[in-house]
Amino acid sequence: MAGQTHQSDSKLLGRRTLAQDHRCLLPLLRPGLSVLDVGCGSGAITSGIANAVGPNGSVVGIDKDFGLLEVGRQDHAGISNLQLHQGDILSMSYVEQFDIVTAARTLQWLSASQLAITRMRQAAKRSGLLVVLDYNHSQNHWDPDPPVAFQTFYQAFLAWRESNGWDNNMADHLPQLFEAAGLVEIETVVQDEIASRDSGSFADQIELWPRVVDTISEQLIGCGFLNKAQLQLAKDSFVAWAQTELKTQVLAMKTVVGRVP
Repeated sequence: MAGQTHQSDSKLLGRRTLAQDHRCLLPLLRPGLSVLDVGCGSGAITSGIANAVGPNGSVVGIDKDFGLLEVGRQDHAGISNLQLHQGDILSMSYVEQFDIVTAARTLQWLSASQLAITRMRQAAKRSGLLVVLDYNHSQNHWDPDPPVAFQTFYQAFLAWRESNGWDNNMADHLPQLFEAAGLVEIETVVQDEIASRDSGSFADQIELWPRVVDTISEQLIGCGFLNKAQLQLAKDSFVAWAQTELKTQVLAMKTVVGRVP
C-alpha cells in the first residue's frame, strides 16, 4: 500500500491564516527576512508570511500540487514579494538561501521525514531557523467519545497512514529529526488546536473530519480498510453527534524550532 499520496482540501487550506494556524512562526518574522514555506498549498499562510516580512523581504512557497498552486497564484496575485513554485521537498536544491525555512502540517504526509528535514536545513542560511508545525494524530481526542462508526473510521485512518509510512506521532519525533540534521537550540511548543462549543469558530473546526472522510474515502476503500457504507455512516454519525453532543475536540500539535549552526 506504500507509495500513495495525499491531496488536501483547498477549501480547508484557504481558511487558514498565519496568526491562527502557524502562531509560533509569526513572532519570529520581521521586515526584510527571506522565508521558504514548504508544502504551502494554496498559499493562505504563505501570503501572511509575505505581508509580515514586507516589501523588502521575500517569500517562496513550494508544493507538489499544481492545482492548489494555481488557486494560490490567483488569490494572491497582488503580493509582489511572494512566489509560488511547484516542487518537492525531498528533491529541492536550495542552498543557504533563506533566513527561515518552515513547514506546517506537511511532514505528516511524508515517509522520508529525515530527508525532508535535511533538505530544509540545507535551504536555510547559517544561523537561520527551521520552524515546523505538525500533528500527533494518535493523540487527538474528543469529549465525549465520538460515535462508534467514527471511531472505526479514525482507527482505519491511522492504520492507512501507517501503511504508507506516515508518522502518526510526527510532532513528537521532530526534535530528534532536528538533532540528527545537526540543528541546535531546539525548542518545542505545544500548539494544540482546540475546538470548544462556546468558541466562535466551533462550526468551522468540526467540519474538518467530514471533509477528511470525503477526501480519503476512495483510498481507504481501495486499500480495503473500509467500505462505502461504513464511511458514509462514519461521516453522518459524526456530523449529527458534533452538532448535538460534542463539547471539545483537541487536535494534538506541536511546533519545533531549531537553528542552523
